[in-house]
Amino acid sequence: MTAKSSRPTHARSHALQQRAERFFPGGVNSPVRAFRAVGGAPPFVASAEGAWLTDADGNRYIDYFGSWGPMILGHAFPPVVEAIARAARNSASFGASTAVEADLAERVVACFPAIEKLRFVSSGTEATMSAIRLARAATGRKIIVKFEGCYHGHSDGLLVKAGSGVATFGIPGSAGVPEEIAHLTLALPYNNLNVVEAAFVAHPGAIAAVILEPVVGNAGCIAPADGYLAGLRAVTRREGALLIADEVMTGFRVALGGALELYGVDADLVTLGKIVGGGLPVGVFGGKRVFMDMLAPLGPVYQAGTLSGNPLAMAAGIATVAYLQEHAAEVYPRLEATAKAVSEGVAAEAGRAGVPLTMNRVGSMWTWFFTEDPVVNYDDAAKSDTAAFGRFHRAMLDQGVWLPPSQFEAAFLGTAHGDVEVADTIAAASEAFNAVKA
Repeated sequence: MTAKSSRPTHARSHALQQRAERFFPGGVNSPVRAFRAVGGAPPFVASAEGAWLTDADGNRYIDYFGSWGPMILGHAFPPVVEAIARAARNSASFGASTAVEADLAERVVACFPAIEKLRFVSSGTEATMSAIRLARAATGRKIIVKFEGCYHGHSDGLLVKAGSGVATFGIPGSAGVPEEIAHLTLALPYNNLNVVEAAFVAHPGAIAAVILEPVVGNAGCIAPADGYLAGLRAVTRREGALLIADEVMTGFRVALGGALELYGVDADLVTLGKIVGGGLPVGVFGGKRVFMDMLAPLGPVYQAGTLSGNPLAMAAGIATVAYLQEHAAEVYPRLEATAKAVSEGVAAEAGRAGVPLTMNRVGSMWTWFFTEDPVVNYDDAAKSDTAAFGRFHRAMLDQGVWLPPSQFEAAFLGTAHGDVEVADTIAAASEAFNAVKA
């Protein structure tokens, strides 16, 4: 395929969207799918293979959101498909223990030294929600520190936005979230250790945990500053608070052992998702044995789920993680090289077109911010030209390249992306930047 000059048609997708709106709010089961941040009508996906998506009208796209991260080995990766089929023949769910749960857990623990014991759940939201409950029980404290631009699922206590100072509690970032719950969360600027220190001074003996995405992915991709993660580890350890690394997005993505391996940092609790299920619904929360053994039936912290450790997700996860373990020496350098080529190639096209652009990348996740200034936290990201990004997104879609439909989301690629996809993406961007300037 080469970059296209004619706009694809979406009659079938349009009809499916109208039908969906009869049943679902906004016609979607997750808000970002509605494309409200970029404009235009979202295509309906019919199938995917490798690095490519095909929509209901037969249009094909190079995929750079990869089901929001888990498709690191490409869509319909044969070992994963075969593992799911084998498991399904034995039934999709039991609600009872199976051997495959420990099989996958053993592989996860081998990759994440910070995880001594774990629990499987069905989503990243469940994982972070459970980790926070555990942290509060372990410390006997109530306040949670999070960072602007870090998304940890849609549980009430984490849907907050920052106040106007380090001592200001969060206010609800969503209707339906009681202020009494939101006030137990402090939302602080990312990449600033001083405000964290100040928060502990302002709330002595009251902060249960600091939770963060070690690499921010939901304000766009933002890397931690040198020494920032180590500084958070030192502060939390000194103050008796837990450090929770939310690696739902970065786990197995930026390195086999996630961001904790990449940056050489320890954590008390870790949350994982996405890739661990090979694309099926799954989440993980785990960490030091002393904390995990507080969970029922051993301890007083209750957490449960009928579909936790679902055999289909376990089978897909084993196939995915096993492949990553066995081929890490070739997978991660390949992802690094491909992501570098496409992210820097598109950024170079922006420079040639005179379009202000800042590119942040960590491994195989990155964001093109439509601003000429550095982006090191959410406030920086929020200054980006979101209207320009929307024009770029629509133009790239017309050229057969599907990017995450928000300036504030990271892009991803997998091992199925190669030289052809890189070249076509750069060619498409050259055309798309003309639309950005229009």
